[in-house]
Amino acid sequence: MKIDTFFVRDDGNFFPNNNQLPVIVYRQVFDSRSVSASNWEQLFKRNNFGQSWRDGIFTFHHYHSTAHEALGCYAGHAQVRLGGDDEQVRKDVELNAGDCILIPTGVAHKNIGQDSAFAVVGAYDLDGRSYDMNYGKDAEERRKAEDNMKKVEVPRMDPVVGESGGLIQYWKKNTPHQET
Repeated sequence: MKIDTFFVRDDGNFFPNNNQLPVIVYRQVFDSRSVSASNWEQLFKRNNFGQSWRDGIFTFHHYHSTAHEALGCYAGHAQVRLGGDDEQVRKDVELNAGDCILIPTGVAHKNIGQDSAFAVVGAYDLDGRSYDMNYGKDAEERRKAEDNMKKVEVPRMDPVVGESGGLIQYWKKNTPHQET
């Protein structure tokens, strides 16, 4: 498994994104023979991520201000845009079957292209609150989202590797983060 991290900065307009916690992409958590929706669900549950669902990723920007989201791809592939459409902020990531992306609270994301087989399991930190939906529609939504984001804690377990590595390494409090 390979882990990539990067920050998605505040766009100064519609999406707060997250200047404190990097997005984490886990490559080939499962190989093509072992990847399945049920394997993602079991892994997430074992690592304290739940409220899981199976589906795709919306084709419009949205974000969660009350929860961090893990998306485990179990079929096909897709291009996911993070951060909005501002060319100075956005990051595009390809997800393939077996990959997982951990999206910190506040980071806008949408599907910008997929094959016909693409599907993910989504899950949220069980120590946190239920997830909400925000769309970058106005200043009032953003103000409420920013207030919510201040209350969301770093999960005690990483959705993929559990109690060591992943978010434990990259999101640990008081640890300076660098873009990679």
